[in-house]
Amino acid sequence: MSEKKTRILIAKPGLDGHDRGAKYIARALKDAGYEVIYTGLRQTPESIVSTALQEDVDFIGLSLLSGAHNELFPRVIALLKEKKAEDIVVFGGGVIPETDIPSLMEQGVKAVFTPGTPISKVTEFIEQVKG
Repeated sequence: MSEKKTRILIAKPGLDGHDRGAKYIARALKDAGYEVIYTGLRQTPESIVSTALQEDVDFIGLSLLSGAHNELFPRVIALLKEKKAEDIVVFGGGVIPETDIPSLMEQGVKAVFTPGTPISKVTEFIEQVKG
């Protein structure tokens, strides 16, 4: 029997209309052997969590450039807790000020990747977390 592939949801919460980075990460993770679901632009935290549960994902990668990460990332984590799905690991990426990263991590975001991060850092994080 083959080992279950790691499933990763890449999502663009909020009104951010720039998806080049999210599409790049989705493609790079797929090329690295992961099963990737990309939700497209302008998703609500509720729709992201609903899709994550329906798709039985292991990780949610949130991509945001609009500056609303301090509201939207914690909302996704809160909804996962409400749905008893805290085992889904949330990581973020995008234009996120270094000063905001500690607060996001305290609220449950497991990693934040800023522009220019090599894809190898993302895959190392995923492999480390899944054990």
